[in-house]
Amino acid sequence: MPNFIDPTPPGQCIFCRLVAGEIPAARVFEDELTLAFMDLGQVNPGHVLVTVKRHAATLLDLTPDEAAAAMRTAQRLALAIKQSFDPPGITLLQANGKEGEQTVFHFHLHVVPRHADDGIAFTWPRKDPPREQLEEYATRLRAALLLPGLEPQQ
Repeated sequence: MPNFIDPTPPGQCIFCRLVAGEIPAARVFEDELTLAFMDLGQVNPGHVLVTVKRHAATLLDLTPDEAAAAMRTAQRLALAIKQSFDPPGITLLQANGKEGEQTVFHFHLHVVPRHADDGIAFTWPRKDPPREQLEEYATRLRAALLLPGLEPQQ
């Protein structure tokens, strides 16, 4: 993740200010629910951020329509990045909460063109639990999906 922590004081979200036009940004795309703009910390040329316009700190705070709109915009930008920069790979990155390594607490997706040896590394300790443990995890998740508020939205 980038070595950046949003320095703006509480109540003055940097992305809300950007959406409102209070601070400059190299805007790439905008629709009713989303805004895409160039990341100031370009990992590789074409690195874009996609955010929702309404302030929502994390993925968990989005409406289903906002979540769908963000992914549609990310896909559209990925296609434009492929056409414009022709990277051999593209990574989508979305972080939630401090422990998830979120640095700006307004939902956003990174759409990052990727190249061999570009300095980005995603590694974690693989745990390989036994199948029985995986089944127990799946049972817990299936039960949670039946709770009010977690049903599919139309």
